[in-house]
Amino acid sequence: MRLPSMSQPFLLAPIAECPPGPPGAQLRLAVLGARGVGKSAMIVRFLTKRFIGDYEPNTGNLYSRLVRLDGDHVAVQIQDTPGCIQVQEDCVQVLDSLSRCVKWAEGFLLVYSITDYSSYQSIQPLYQHIRKVHPDARTPIIIVGNKADLLHARQVQAKEGLQLADELGSLFLEISTSEDSQGVCDVFQYLCKEVSKLQHAGSTDRRRSSIIPRPKSPNMQDLKRRFKQALSSKVK
Repeated sequence: MRLPSMSQPFLLAPIAECPPGPPGAQLRLAVLGARGVGKSAMIVRFLTKRFIGDYEPNTGNLYSRLVRLDGDHVAVQIQDTPGCIQVQEDCVQVLDSLSRCVKWAEGFLLVYSITDYSSYQSIQPLYQHIRKVHPDARTPIIIVGNKADLLHARQVQAKEGLQLADELGSLFLEISTSEDSQGVCDVFQYLCKEVSKLQHAGSTDRRRSSIIPRPKSPNMQDLKRRFKQALSSKVK
Protein backbone atom coordinates (compact mmCIF):
# COMPACT_ATOMS: atom_id res chain seq x y z
CA MET A 1 0.00 0.00 0.00
CA ARG A 2 1.33 3.46 -0.84
CA LEU A 3 -0.07 6.16 1.37
CA PRO A 4 1.08 9.70 0.56
CA SER A 5 1.98 11.77 3.58
CA MET A 6 -0.45 14.51 4.64
CA SER A 7 0.86 18.00 5.21
CA GLN A 8 -1.63 19.01 7.90
CA PRO A 9 -4.16 17.58 10.36
CA PHE A 10 -7.50 17.03 8.71
CA LEU A 11 -9.98 17.06 11.60
CA LEU A 12 -11.08 20.66 11.18
CA ALA A 13 -13.58 22.89 12.95
CA PRO A 14 -17.20 22.11 12.07
CA ILE A 15 -19.18 24.30 9.70
CA ALA A 16 -21.67 26.20 11.81
CA GLU A 17 -24.92 25.09 10.18
CA CYS A 18 -25.78 23.17 13.31
CA PRO A 19 -25.11 24.50 16.84
CA PRO A 20 -22.86 22.25 18.91
CA GLY A 21 -24.66 20.24 21.56
CA PRO A 22 -23.64 18.24 24.62
CA PRO A 23 -21.62 15.05 24.15
CA GLY A 24 -23.77 12.30 22.68
CA ALA A 25 -26.21 14.78 21.15
CA GLN A 26 -24.66 14.32 17.69
CA LEU A 27 -24.18 11.31 15.48
CA ARG A 28 -20.53 11.30 14.39
CA LEU A 29 -19.84 9.69 11.01
CA ALA A 30 -16.67 9.39 8.92
CA VAL A 31 -16.33 8.68 5.20
CA LEU A 32 -13.04 7.05 4.21
CA GLY A 33 -11.54 5.74 0.99
CA ALA A 34 -9.01 6.35 -1.75
CA ARG A 35 -8.67 9.51 -3.81
CA GLY A 36 -11.33 10.13 -6.46
CA VAL A 37 -13.93 7.60 -5.29
CA GLY A 38 -16.58 10.29 -4.69
CA LYS A 39 -16.56 10.74 -0.92
CA SER A 40 -17.18 14.49 -0.99
CA ALA A 41 -19.82 14.16 -3.70
CA MET A 42 -21.66 11.56 -1.61
CA ILE A 43 -21.71 13.76 1.48
CA VAL A 44 -22.90 16.84 -0.43
CA ARG A 45 -25.51 14.75 -2.25
CA PHE A 46 -26.89 13.52 1.06
CA LEU A 47 -26.93 16.93 2.74
CA THR A 48 -28.13 19.08 -0.17
CA LYS A 49 -29.59 16.59 -2.72
CA ARG A 50 -27.29 18.22 -5.30
CA PHE A 51 -24.61 16.44 -7.29
CA ILE A 52 -21.30 18.19 -7.90
CA GLY A 53 -18.95 16.18 -10.06
CA ASP A 54 -15.59 17.87 -9.52
CA TYR A 55 -13.92 18.72 -6.23
CA GLU A 56 -10.53 20.04 -5.29
CA PRO A 57 -8.60 17.42 -3.32
CA ASN A 58 -9.76 18.16 0.20
CA THR A 59 -7.82 18.31 3.45
CA GLY A 60 -10.79 17.02 5.41
CA ASN A 61 -14.02 18.94 5.95
CA LEU A 62 -16.33 18.38 8.89
CA TYR A 63 -19.98 18.97 7.98
CA SER A 64 -22.57 19.65 10.70
CA ARG A 65 -26.25 19.48 9.82
CA LEU A 66 -29.66 18.74 11.28
CA VAL A 67 -30.99 15.65 9.51
CA ARG A 68 -34.50 14.24 9.66
CA LEU A 69 -34.40 10.71 11.04
CA ASP A 70 -37.58 8.73 11.75
CA GLY A 71 -39.60 11.92 12.04
CA ASP A 72 -37.15 13.70 14.35
CA HIS A 73 -34.37 16.17 13.62
CA VAL A 74 -31.00 14.81 14.67
CA ALA A 75 -27.66 16.63 14.71
CA VAL A 76 -25.23 14.81 12.44
CA GLN A 77 -21.53 15.50 11.93
CA ILE A 78 -19.85 13.93 8.90
CA GLN A 79 -16.07 13.90 8.58
CA ASP A 80 -14.77 13.89 5.02
CA THR A 81 -11.19 12.61 4.75
CA PRO A 82 -8.42 13.11 2.19
CA GLY A 83 -8.09 10.53 -0.56
CA CYS A 84 -4.79 9.38 0.83
CA ILE A 85 -4.71 5.67 0.19
CA GLN A 86 -3.22 4.14 -2.93
CA VAL A 87 -2.22 0.53 -3.18
CA GLN A 88 1.49 -0.29 -3.40
CA GLU A 89 3.55 0.56 -0.36
CA ASP A 90 3.29 0.32 3.41
CA CYS A 91 0.07 1.79 4.78
CA VAL A 92 1.01 2.12 8.46
CA GLN A 93 1.97 5.81 8.38
CA VAL A 94 -1.27 7.17 6.97
CA LEU A 95 -3.46 4.73 8.85
CA ASP A 96 -1.90 6.11 12.02
CA SER A 97 -2.66 9.64 10.84
CA LEU A 98 -6.28 8.61 10.32
CA SER A 99 -6.52 7.40 13.92
CA ARG A 100 -7.69 10.76 15.25
CA CYS A 101 -10.67 10.70 12.92
CA VAL A 102 -11.34 7.01 13.52
CA LYS A 103 -11.34 7.46 17.31
CA TRP A 104 -13.73 10.41 16.98
CA ALA A 105 -16.31 8.76 14.74
CA GLU A 106 -19.06 6.34 15.78
CA GLY A 107 -20.02 5.00 12.34
CA PHE A 108 -18.14 4.60 9.07
CA LEU A 109 -18.64 4.49 5.31
CA LEU A 110 -15.75 2.86 3.44
CA VAL A 111 -16.05 3.93 -0.19
CA TYR A 112 -14.39 2.61 -3.33
CA SER A 113 -15.07 3.22 -7.00
CA ILE A 114 -16.19 0.28 -9.13
CA THR A 115 -13.97 1.80 -11.87
CA ASP A 116 -10.79 1.67 -9.77
CA TYR A 117 -9.61 -1.72 -8.48
CA SER A 118 -6.88 -0.21 -6.32
CA SER A 119 -9.51 1.76 -4.40
CA TYR A 120 -11.28 -1.53 -3.72
CA GLN A 121 -8.05 -3.02 -2.39
CA SER A 122 -7.74 -0.18 0.14
CA ILE A 123 -10.99 -1.14 1.88
CA GLN A 124 -9.72 -4.12 3.87
CA PRO A 125 -6.79 -2.34 5.59
CA LEU A 126 -9.09 0.56 6.42
CA TYR A 127 -11.64 -1.82 7.90
CA GLN A 128 -9.00 -3.62 9.94
CA HIS A 129 -7.67 -0.31 11.25
CA ILE A 130 -11.15 0.77 12.36
CA ARG A 131 -11.68 -2.54 14.17
CA LYS A 132 -8.32 -2.10 15.87
CA VAL A 133 -9.43 1.28 17.22
CA HIS A 134 -13.05 0.15 17.82
CA PRO A 135 -12.89 -3.52 18.82
CA ASP A 136 -16.60 -3.49 19.65
CA ALA A 137 -18.13 -5.39 16.72
CA ARG A 138 -21.30 -3.32 17.08
CA THR A 139 -19.58 -0.23 15.65
CA PRO A 140 -21.34 0.09 12.26
CA ILE A 141 -19.23 -0.02 9.10
CA ILE A 142 -20.78 0.02 5.62
CA ILE A 143 -18.79 -0.77 2.47
CA VAL A 144 -19.97 1.25 -0.52
CA GLY A 145 -19.15 0.68 -4.18
CA ASN A 146 -19.68 4.08 -5.83
CA LYS A 147 -20.07 5.12 -9.50
CA ALA A 148 -22.36 2.20 -10.30
CA ASP A 149 -23.58 4.10 -13.37
CA LEU A 150 -20.18 3.68 -15.08
CA LEU A 151 -20.71 0.05 -16.00
CA HIS A 152 -18.62 0.37 -19.18
CA ALA A 153 -15.57 1.19 -17.02
CA ARG A 154 -16.21 -1.36 -14.27
CA GLN A 155 -13.10 -2.95 -12.74
CA VAL A 156 -14.71 -4.33 -9.57
CA GLN A 157 -17.60 -6.75 -9.90
CA ALA A 158 -20.52 -6.50 -7.48
CA LYS A 159 -19.86 -10.06 -6.30
CA GLU A 160 -16.33 -9.01 -5.27
CA GLY A 161 -17.69 -6.22 -3.09
CA LEU A 162 -20.26 -8.57 -1.58
CA GLN A 163 -17.65 -11.25 -0.95
CA LEU A 164 -15.36 -8.79 0.83
CA ALA A 165 -18.22 -7.49 2.96
CA ASP A 166 -19.20 -11.05 3.91
CA GLU A 167 -15.60 -11.84 4.92
CA LEU A 168 -15.41 -8.71 7.06
CA GLY A 169 -18.90 -9.04 8.50
CA SER A 170 -20.08 -5.74 7.04
CA LEU A 171 -22.99 -4.47 4.96
CA PHE A 172 -22.33 -3.82 1.26
CA LEU A 173 -24.13 -1.56 -1.21
CA GLU A 174 -23.46 -0.30 -4.72
CA ILE A 175 -24.71 3.19 -5.53
CA SER A 176 -24.45 5.91 -8.14
CA THR A 177 -23.99 9.28 -6.48
CA SER A 178 -24.54 11.11 -9.76
CA GLU A 179 -27.78 9.36 -10.74
CA ASP A 180 -29.42 8.12 -7.56
CA SER A 181 -29.74 10.60 -4.71
CA GLN A 182 -32.16 8.28 -2.90
CA GLY A 183 -29.58 5.50 -2.81
CA VAL A 184 -27.06 7.87 -1.24
CA CYS A 185 -29.62 9.04 1.31
CA ASP A 186 -30.54 5.45 2.15
CA VAL A 187 -26.89 4.64 2.93
CA PHE A 188 -26.46 7.60 5.27
CA GLN A 189 -29.88 7.17 6.86
CA TYR A 190 -29.14 3.53 7.63
CA LEU A 191 -25.78 4.43 9.15
CA CYS A 192 -27.38 7.18 11.24
CA LYS A 193 -29.95 4.71 12.59
CA GLU A 194 -27.28 2.16 13.49
CA VAL A 195 -25.19 4.78 15.32
CA SER A 196 -28.29 6.03 17.13
CA LYS A 197 -29.09 2.47 18.27
CA LEU A 198 -25.53 2.08 19.54
CA GLN A 199 -25.72 5.35 21.47
CA HIS A 200 -28.98 4.31 23.12
CA ALA A 201 -27.60 0.87 23.96
CA GLY A 202 -24.54 2.49 25.53
CA SER A 203 -26.62 4.85 27.66
CA THR A 204 -28.79 1.92 28.80
CA ASP A 205 -25.70 -0.08 29.77
CA ARG A 206 -24.35 2.88 31.73
CA ARG A 207 -27.64 3.28 33.60
CA ARG A 208 -27.70 -0.42 34.47
CA SER A 209 -24.14 -0.38 35.75
CA SER A 210 -24.88 2.65 37.95
CA ILE A 211 -27.78 0.94 39.73
CA ILE A 212 -26.77 -0.57 43.09
CA PRO A 213 -28.41 -3.99 43.46
CA ARG A 214 -31.00 -4.09 46.22
CA PRO A 215 -29.97 -6.41 49.04
CA LYS A 216 -32.00 -9.57 49.35
CA SER A 217 -34.71 -9.62 51.98
CA PRO A 218 -33.79 -11.79 54.95
CA ASN A 219 -35.34 -15.23 55.08
CA MET A 220 -37.81 -14.96 57.97
CA GLN A 221 -38.06 -18.72 58.53
CA ASP A 222 -34.29 -18.93 58.82
CA LEU A 223 -34.25 -16.05 61.33
CA LYS A 224 -36.92 -17.73 63.46
CA ARG A 225 -34.98 -21.01 63.42
CA ARG A 226 -31.78 -19.27 64.53
CA PHE A 227 -33.67 -17.37 67.25
CA LYS A 228 -35.12 -20.60 68.66
CA GLN A 229 -31.67 -22.21 68.63
CA ALA A 230 -30.25 -19.25 70.54
CA LEU A 231 -33.03 -19.44 73.17
CA SER A 232 -32.68 -23.18 73.65
CA SER A 233 -28.93 -22.87 74.16
CA LYS A 234 -29.48 -20.22 76.85
CA VAL A 235 -31.99 -22.43 78.68
CA LYS A 236 -29.48 -25.24 78.78
